[in-house]
Amino acid sequence: MTRAIVLGAGVLGASVAHRLAAAGADVTVIESGGPAAGTSGATFSVDVTHLKTPHSYYELNRLSSAEHIALGEELDGPAWRHPMPLVQWGNTPAERHTLRERAERLQSWGHPCRFVDPKDLRELAPGVDPAACTGDELVVHDHASWYDAPRLVRNLLDRAALQGAVIHYGVHATGLLRSGDRVTGVVAGARSWTADWVVNCTGPHAGSVAELAGSSLPMTLFPGLVGESTPVPEAALGAILAAPGVDLRPAPDDRVLSISWEIDALLPDASDAAAARPDLELDLHRRGQAVLAALRSAPRLAGVRIGVRPVPFDGLPLAGVLPSAPGLYHLVSHSAVNLAPLLGRLAAEEIMAGGPDAAGAGALAAYRADRSTAADVQDESLRTMSNQSAPAAR
Repeated sequence: MTRAIVLGAGVLGASVAHRLAAAGADVTVIESGGPAAGTSGATFSVDVTHLKTPHSYYELNRLSSAEHIALGEELDGPAWRHPMPLVQWGNTPAERHTLRERAERLQSWGHPCRFVDPKDLRELAPGVDPAACTGDELVVHDHASWYDAPRLVRNLLDRAALQGAVIHYGVHATGLLRSGDRVTGVVAGARSWTADWVVNCTGPHAGSVAELAGSSLPMTLFPGLVGESTPVPEAALGAILAAPGVDLRPAPDDRVLSISWEIDALLPDASDAAAARPDLELDLHRRGQAVLAALRSAPRLAGVRIGVRPVPFDGLPLAGVLPSAPGLYHLVSHSAVNLAPLLGRLAAEEIMAGGPDAAGAGALAAYRADRSTAADVQDESLRTMSNQSAPAAR
């Protein structure tokens, strides 16, 4: 029986643990906090397939979006997935040009998106202030979704536990066991566990785990501020909105979540991400109020969270083993919520086959952790992020 230790109980760790346990592995999950206690619980969590380049990476995201649906059927209903259109618009000529160019490229790839008149906002999202859109067209992605990431994590971990996985919360890994070059287990204070594989799904801490094995990962960190409103059932937000300067989506209990790349660029770096400035929180809320009139009844956001995004240098996932530390399988990705069902399954299949080398070329071959990351940014969503903010601590 394959023995695996999964470090991290976010979306990637939960997905890998579920798939390994379902395949008959002896699975132990070690998490320093609780389920989705890190970035997975502080993320905007929408289907971002439309932002992904190159085409091969777009396809990976498209396949994972479909796998969310299949996973929901497997787990008796996708309670975490909420399908609705995603609506974009630009107010400046440059913004409108970028959106049209991207949409035309997506249409050439067979992606379902369309151009509509701004007056259709009244039907797509009745709560939007018409004055917020001064552009001459909207881009609508009809098959988008937003995800309740904490609920997804809980569903996956509950199923993994039913299949025999043992989950330890509040346990911080402080070291790795080695037999020669190979990683053979995890140390946490006075406790230790041995395994055939250790799977590094620790998100922003993945680089630190690699360093425990004398390795390094080509990744950096970007902090992001996520705001949550008080309950506003009158918002009638029937779509995910990507407006100039702010993105908005529904959240459980009639709340609205908001993010802004422009505000994220002003955050302290990831090493001090908890020190968000109140003026930035207020700015984020004002941007949301400018788009969604129902938010104007509340003077402040009900709460904010800062998620530290783990981002490989080229924006593409890192999956596999570094030559200096066999036995330690890394799985790191930006947009992890969207990619979790597919990446978790593919990584588990490789581990059960004996590792990437034994599994041979497959869907993850282009994303190996030891690849040479290109100097130029390949993922368009990372290019957008990089233009707005400087990378934080690695």
